[in-house]
Amino acid sequence: MRRIALIGVVIAFLVGTGLTIVWMGQSDGKLVVQTPSAIAQSDTSAASNNEDEQPPAQTTNVNQSITDSGQSAIKSAIAAVGPAVVRIDVTGTVEASASISDMFNDPFFRRFFGTPDAAPQERTTQSLGSGFAILYHGETLVITNQHVIADADTIEVSDNGGNSWNAVVVGSDDVLDVAVLRLEGDTRELPTATLGDSDAVELGDWAIAIGSPLGLSYTVTLGIISAKDRDIEKPSGVGNFTNLIQTDAAINPGNSGGPLVNALGQVIGINTMIARNSATGVSIEGINFAVAINGVTEVLDQLVQSGEVQRGWLGVQHTEINKDSAAAYGIDPNQPGTLVISVFPGDPADSAGIQAGDVITHVGETAIEESDDLNRTVGLLSAGTTIDFTVIRDGQSLTLPVTLGLRPSEETLLTYQGQTPASNANSFRGITVGPISAIIAQQLGLNSTDGVVIMDIATGSKAEEAGLSEGDVILEIGSEPIVSVDAWDTAISQLDASDGVTFTVYRNGSLRFVTVE
Repeated sequence: MRRIALIGVVIAFLVGTGLTIVWMGQSDGKLVVQTPSAIAQSDTSAASNNEDEQPPAQTTNVNQSITDSGQSAIKSAIAAVGPAVVRIDVTGTVEASASISDMFNDPFFRRFFGTPDAAPQERTTQSLGSGFAILYHGETLVITNQHVIADADTIEVSDNGGNSWNAVVVGSDDVLDVAVLRLEGDTRELPTATLGDSDAVELGDWAIAIGSPLGLSYTVTLGIISAKDRDIEKPSGVGNFTNLIQTDAAINPGNSGGPLVNALGQVIGINTMIARNSATGVSIEGINFAVAINGVTEVLDQLVQSGEVQRGWLGVQHTEINKDSAAAYGIDPNQPGTLVISVFPGDPADSAGIQAGDVITHVGETAIEESDDLNRTVGLLSAGTTIDFTVIRDGQSLTLPVTLGLRPSEETLLTYQGQTPASNANSFRGITVGPISAIIAQQLGLNSTDGVVIMDIATGSKAEEAGLSEGDVILEIGSEPIVSVDAWDTAISQLDASDGVTFTVYRNGSLRFVTVE
């Protein structure tokens, strides 16, 4: 879905040689461009005509001082956190992948030939990652990524001083991709790292990654903070990693779970993901992501005490308010909050009376300025919590008490992708529609509320390819008038899935015909 509680990532590449600048547009005068060295020479000649005169030594001394202080800070940061960084070796068991030669192990062939069923084949896997030790209420624990220790039978943790421990998982969370390990044995020789404030990170700050890439223990790489608050779709396709820190410090397989460190020697993130290729197959370097440490500290108590994070669950799909969505729902595009696209049947929002088209502006006393605010606020509340939601509906403010449910697991959420929202019983070919309220009719310049308005178009769908957009009003399917969502449901239920469908669409004061294959 387009922008449903997700924010796509746009990566802009800026290539600068430091030698030329090109204006893309008109200019009334000629642009004079100089290299930095040319500018420096010009300034020097203005002060003196002596070609042999050297630049003041003070500049060189200042530059050297900056370089020395920067190196000193980085070395100190590495010295502060480095000893707490550990290598994590994981042994697990997974089902062996079937090959062509294994087809006769298929139960069908075995029944056909009368041979007994074969036992499931398994194979042992070995993987490695990184982590770092922290002090939690007097106990030394290790933080790493959840995906590093997933499906582990045994976990061995070792430091750079030659010490090693067996470890067990205390708690893990697949939403943040974080796990907490407890070491078996004496941990007094293992130093611990200091956690920093990831909210205080600024673009251009030094970023230091420490870990065991490709098994090369205690490898240090250096870069800067490239971006903050990145939202990246998870590899599973379900949900997002949110509030990630982007860095160009080199991260490679084996770095996962290791710390991202600032120049003060504090952990500000957990190295988690790397971007290697674009959608077109172009190789990418220097785009890496870390889980912000503040998100981890918020759930650390739950992980240690109960082994999991029990997040609240509302049961809606929602999106940012922008020009298109505001036009579709007849709301002010500058309205703070998040727009409800659909409500899952039987979930807490549905039970409380929240509807598609509502704008959620507050959860309790917490203001909801954008979509991420709702995800974060609800996620930090416990299942079973009853709290007031303030929504704007048809220009009126309503207060609806909601009793939150327990957020489903990532695997369970896969089923939600195919679940029909309560607000829209029959989506069709990537089109999600809703009713036309009086306010929407007024905003769109309609004389009646007949028809349905497109609330969402699935990215890459046939409907998107055909040119349909959010905010379009569908008045007919073929020659069948569509006066309501019920009429839409009836009409699309009678269509052959293989046929092309022609819609009569109202957009910007005119009618048009759009065929969706």
